[in-house]
Amino acid sequence: MQGAIDSTTAAAANGHAVEAHEEHQDLRVLGLITFLASEFLMFAGFFAVFLVFRGSNAEWPPKETEVELLLPAVNTLILVSSSWVINLGTKAIKKNDLAGMRKWFGITVAMGAVFLVGQVYEYMNLGYGLRTNLFSNCFYLTTGFHGAHVFIGLVLILGVLWRSRRADHYSSLAHTGPEMAEIYWHFVDVVWIVLFSLIYLLTLIK
Repeated sequence: MQGAIDSTTAAAANGHAVEAHEEHQDLRVLGLITFLASEFLMFAGFFAVFLVFRGSNAEWPPKETEVELLLPAVNTLILVSSSWVINLGTKAIKKNDLAGMRKWFGITVAMGAVFLVGQVYEYMNLGYGLRTNLFSNCFYLTTGFHGAHVFIGLVLILGVLWRSRRADHYSSLAHTGPEMAEIYWHFVDVVWIVLFSLIYLLTLIK
């Protein structure tokens, strides 16, 4: 009888512990979303300035700072596709498929790295720099700020992969880390879609 009572008490205690743990996880996710909202406001400031300058200049961009569309378009395809890939990783860990999570998160890292390499290559072949004119200043600051966020996202994903080395660190019941990395990565992708539309596509419209 006493053993049954002890088992019931232990089960209840574990249940409360799990509930408290889940509540803590939810708060961490909420904190991340709040942080990303503030980051989006910063990007919105960059976009607003870019649009104001575009509307107040007869020639935008100036002839010496023409933008190229092919490489950024390929980069966009890679980055947007990586959102689908990382989602597969999160779905895998929710099914206790640790190997699947590692695989899809690893592919996401590779795709993000290719995006950054493509961006650096673009910078090296544009033929103009940060201080060439007002457009180039806006271009490099906005795309560079986004590139920094992509790099941070890669660090977060690599952190998840590193911590997954510990036994039972992530599972179907404990997957807040991968979820937060995925949320951040989706944010990076959404911002890039807006950035690509404004700085590349809209700029080509004379």
